[in-house]
Amino acid sequence: MGNCWGAKIKAESPSHSAFASGTNSKYGSREGKAFSSSSSKVSVPPTPRSEDEILQSSNVKSFTFSELKTATRNFRPDSVLGEGGFGSVFKGWVDEHTFAPTKPGTGMVIAVKKLNQDGHQGHREWLAEVNYLGQLSHPNLVRLIGYCLEDEQRLLVYEFMQRGSLENHLFRRSSTVQPLSWNIRMRVALGAAKGLAFLHSDKAKVIYRDFKASNVLLDSNYNAKLSDFGLAKDGPTGDKSHVSTRVMGTHGYAAPEYLATGHLTTKSDVYSFGVVLLELLSGRRALDRNRPIGEHNLVEWARPFLASKRKIFRVLDTRLGAQYPLATAQKASFIALQCLSTEARHRPAMAQVVSALEELQNAEVTDQSLRTGQNSSSQSGYSNPHRSRRRSAGEIGNRKVAYPRPSASPLYID
Repeated sequence: MGNCWGAKIKAESPSHSAFASGTNSKYGSREGKAFSSSSSKVSVPPTPRSEDEILQSSNVKSFTFSELKTATRNFRPDSVLGEGGFGSVFKGWVDEHTFAPTKPGTGMVIAVKKLNQDGHQGHREWLAEVNYLGQLSHPNLVRLIGYCLEDEQRLLVYEFMQRGSLENHLFRRSSTVQPLSWNIRMRVALGAAKGLAFLHSDKAKVIYRDFKASNVLLDSNYNAKLSDFGLAKDGPTGDKSHVSTRVMGTHGYAAPEYLATGHLTTKSDVYSFGVVLLELLSGRRALDRNRPIGEHNLVEWARPFLASKRKIFRVLDTRLGAQYPLATAQKASFIALQCLSTEARHRPAMAQVVSALEELQNAEVTDQSLRTGQNSSSQSGYSNPHRSRRRSAGEIGNRKVAYPRPSASPLYID
């Protein structure tokens, strides 16, 4: 799997892009790794560290196996939140102050991932999670509460994310799962972008390497948080432009130059973000063999339409029912197109993506305020099919959403 906690190195400098906005500001993947959030001032140490050093320096609690058995009611089958290739995730309860196990329904809800005891690769991913999530913290990273290392048992304890993974909301077809509204999709995109931008900043200097819809988790208010850091890598140091690694990730999300050379940079994450933003816009999976011939690969199919104001409607999710601001959709599509540039140097930095998405959000709020004023002062009212908007059931937030079912990530390895 490769060393995910190697020497700390200088993050890649943001290159110029077509963005005029400047640089201001699972448990759903493999098996549901998630990650910490408190003070964003701590950086991962700059030198390779042993397992003992990682565990001793982490800012999370060390649980006993007995404590987690009690918290999850002995890992009862009916407490399973999801299952994947590396283990199962269980629902549990602990005291919010002491983290001592409590009775079901009392205290704080947690998600406990229990790794299968049949592979060294799982241990290295487990240790990478503790290394990164035990050091870094940000509002758009899932909080790692603690871990357990006892004999052959390896577990991770995360905050419980009420609405599960973005993948679950975008692609699960069920009468109980309502399509995400346009506003929520843009909010999720902005939150995920902020998480990646933080990882690429000088405070963290981390390349995520496995950004995808199933690794974006949503809380009760649809705030996006990145999870699953088993494939994360430290960025390049000094005058180096990239990190050379085995090619690993998920089909459909990996940047073309990374697949071709194994050279990993922050721009690799930017490409993956472009894929997820396109999934948010289209409601389609990055790879879908059930689509007609020529539409299996989302990026290849959508690319010709993204730069056309006249053709962008062909990409947008029909389940939105035209309940979106057309101008904003066009601009969001252009952001996706820039992130998906085949040449890494032409992609924006994630800080630029954040700035551009914030401008879209601010413009939309202003536009809605103006329309509200027009509606209240005009006898005839205001109606535009491209700009009117209904609140979806997903935005109201009263419905119970099924937790995502984690699955093993298909990995490229060469």
